Amino acid sequence: MPTSMPDIAHCADALKTGTLDWVGMGNIELPLQLSSKGLNDIPVTAKADTFVSLDKADAKGIHMSRLFLALDKLSCEQTLTPITLTALLDQFLTTHKDLSQAAKVVIAFELPLRRASLLSGKRGWKNYPVTISAVLRDNQIKMELAIDVTYSSTCPCSAALARQLIQNAFEEKFAGQQLDHETVINWLGTTEGIVATPHSQRSIANIKVQLPQDTTEFDILGLVDLVEQELKTPVQTAVKREDEQEFARLNGQNLMFCEDAARKLKALFNTQNYLDFYVKINHYESLHAHDAVAYAVKGVQGGYQA
Repeated sequence: MPTSMPDIAHCADALKTGTLDWVGMGNIELPLQLSSKGLNDIPVTAKADTFVSLDKADAKGIHMSRLFLALDKLSCEQTLTPITLTALLDQFLTTHKDLSQAAKVVIAFELPLRRASLLSGKRGWKNYPVTISAVLRDNQIKMELAIDVTYSSTCPCSAALARQLIQNAFEEKFAGQQLDHETVINWLGTTEGIVATPHSQRSIANIKVQLPQDTTEFDILGLVDLVEQELKTPVQTAVKREDEQEFARLNGQNLMFCEDAARKLKALFNTQNYLDFYVKINHYESLHAHDAVAYAVKGVQGGYQA
C-alpha cells in the first residue's frame, strides 16, 4: 500500500508546455482588518483574487494552497496596509521561487463610512465600494486604489429650458401689469410660479489611482472626501428638510453634464501626487433610457487607457 499521497503537480508532465501570465484563485471570501488614514481599524468582509505568474514552461501548475494560506495569515493575524500587502506578495514569490517571477492580489470590499448631513448635523452610514490591487514584479510594487462615489447631477440644458418656461409663465400671468415686490414673491412660491424643474439623476464616478511607491498608509477617506468636495452633490444619508433644501441649492448651483464632472476630476487629480489616475463618469439619465458616460486619464506612457 502506498505510504505517501501522489503529487500530480510534481510527478506528471504538463499536457502542453508554455508560460502563463497569471494562475491562482478568484473570489476568496475572508474578513480583513483594514487600516486607513483618518479611520480606526475597520473590519471588512472582502473577496480576494490571488495570482502568480507561471514562468516555468514545463511545470504542471502552481501551489495554490500556498497562496491561500499566506492570505489567510493576513486575515487572521495582520492588518491590511500597503506594507502587509507588499509582504503578502513577497511571500507568494518566496513560495514559488522556481516557478514565478511576478505576484498579484486584488481585494474588493464595501467600506462603511459615517457621513454627516449638509446642515442639520444628522449622520448616517454610507457604503463605498473599494478595490485594492497590487502587483510585485522585479522587486517593484505597483499598487492601485479604486473607489466608487455616488452623487447627483442636474442637467444644465434641462435647467435652462425650465428657466425659460418659468419666464414664459411669468409673462403670461403678469404681462402689462405694474407689480409690487410682495406679489412677485408670493407667485414664485406657488406651483404656478415654478412651472418646470430640471431633471437630475443619480450618478457614479468610478475612480482608480496608482499610489506612489513609498506609500505606507492607505487614505481611502481622504480620496472619498476629495472627490465629494469637488463634485459638491454627493448623495446623502440621514436628512431633515433643511438638508434637502440645501441639497436642492447645491444641485442648482453645480449643474453638470458628464463632461463637466470628468473635467473637474481630471483637473483635481492633476494637482495630486498619484502616479496615474483613471476616471469614468456615469450619469444614469432620467430623461433617456441610456446613460451619459465620460472618461479621463492622466495620460502617462504605459498607464491607464480610457
